[in-house]
Amino acid sequence: MNREPVLELENVGKHFGALKVMEGVNLTIAAGERHALIGPNGAGKSTLFNMISGMFPPTAGEIRLRGQRISGLPPHEINRLGLSRSFQITNIFHRLSVFENLRIGVMARHGIRYGLFTPVSRMRTVNEEAERILQRVRLTQRRDHPAGDLTYSEQRALEIGMTLATGADVILLDEPTAGMSREESQRAVQLIREVTEGKTLLVVEHDMNVVFSLCDRVSVLVYGRILATGTPDEIRNNAEVQEAYLGEEVA
Repeated sequence: MNREPVLELENVGKHFGALKVMEGVNLTIAAGERHALIGPNGAGKSTLFNMISGMFPPTAGEIRLRGQRISGLPPHEINRLGLSRSFQITNIFHRLSVFENLRIGVMARHGIRYGLFTPVSRMRTVNEEAERILQRVRLTQRRDHPAGDLTYSEQRALEIGMTLATGADVILLDEPTAGMSREESQRAVQLIREVTEGKTLLVVEHDMNVVFSLCDRVSVLVYGRILATGTPDEIRNNAEVQEAYLGEEVA
């Protein structure tokens, strides 16, 4: 893959007091790549996501987005630079309608707040963008329903839509198919594939069917270190990875 690196982690570590959660993580993700981060529970996947998105500052090392150092920046500044993430637990406004949730995301990207003096033309642009995202995540028929009334898989689709509403071209998804049936997972994978076309994707996911069908490359995180990075076939056939994580599932 001979594309420009978009996201780079160099010797990244995270300590909580004497506890070393992560040490010496190196990872490079290219523009337009779909990259999965897998590993056993407690490996540090969510911690790594939190550092990339600005929730935690790294204790050591450097994180760069398109060559610019972002480690230590707050989440809203990182988002303005073009990186957005979803969370393991749905993070939506349950009492607002589906459309209003998406409109808030678009307004935030344009720096617009609700108010009596907001120009109508600007709100028209926001509404049109929100409608386009609504169609992309296939929630048009649920447009005016409270977000809290959606099914779980629909809420995940809405959250992906809110992530897209920020205009980011680097997307982080944290277990987007967790809690879904196989059929729901298949629909979610197709949706993710469509809406992230041309964007850079980093996804944490436990479902290996999702990982191997969606992603170009996979990194395996074990005990806070990257054990291996490669194509799905390379990871599937890696003896160390099978022993440490995949086991008989893909042997």
